[in-house]
Amino acid sequence: MKPILEVKDLSYIYSAGTPFEHRALDKVSFQVRSGEFIGIIGHTGSGKSTLMQQLNGLLKPTSGTVLLDGQDIWSDKKLTRQARFRVGLVFQYPEYQLFEETVYQDIAFGPKNMGLCKEDVDRRVREAASFVGLTEEQLEASPFDLSGGQKRRVAIAGVIAMEPEVLILDEPTAGLDPVGRAGILGNIQDYRKAKNATIMMVSHSMDDVARLTDRLLVLNGSRLVMDDTPQRVFARAQELVDMGLSIPQVTQVFLHLRKLGLDVPNVYTVEQAAQVLTARKGGAGHA
Repeated sequence: MKPILEVKDLSYIYSAGTPFEHRALDKVSFQVRSGEFIGIIGHTGSGKSTLMQQLNGLLKPTSGTVLLDGQDIWSDKKLTRQARFRVGLVFQYPEYQLFEETVYQDIAFGPKNMGLCKEDVDRRVREAASFVGLTEEQLEASPFDLSGGQKRRVAIAGVIAMEPEVLILDEPTAGLDPVGRAGILGNIQDYRKAKNATIMMVSHSMDDVARLTDRLLVLNGSRLVMDDTPQRVFARAQELVDMGLSIPQVTQVFLHLRKLGLDVPNVYTVEQAAQVLTARKGGAGHA
């Protein structure tokens, strides 16, 4: 299957040629296929946010290319503009970017900029609002009268309303309580299933990325150091810890058990741990 996104030898340098020069990305390469759910992890300053802004044309590479459906998004101004609609980006704490008088108007901002007719804008606003659990009454309310979690939903709906084929989210559950976190993650999964969308999510919650994603990209020191399934990435738990990253809680427990000399496998979700323990218990009972 042809990748929807492809990054080739991507490098980006902030303040190039000045005393403040900083290489944020260094020859990063990977492919993204349609419908995948990809997690992006790395410590602060590893290049995650810079990478996201490259993928939809907010930042232009110092060198290397970003291909969307095989076309370099910087080869033509029209392609760059299209990329910003086809690859939707939700920044961390997006609720601080709300500015319209009503929730409806805020969600409609993107579709209007796409030049859609009034009917299409209305359909997209209401569909996006439904995806994130906003009511009809809330559409007419001021976004500033909503709770923090509701504001987050409005901001995500504003990006979803552009119906991006690739949805990129930077810490979408940061600062939310467990109920709010579960709701937002559910909204993201609903959008993925309904639109067969590709999801790329930056997160510091290893339990979330272990449970939800198909692949993990691990950034360290501006380089892509791992690109694999969660199972294989978290099997290298000690390497992640050495990078200053956390690992899923259940992986920590099983890593500790191995250090104590017990013969237990690598696990990264609670479900896997339960299967292992059930199998061990069954074996003991049989014996």
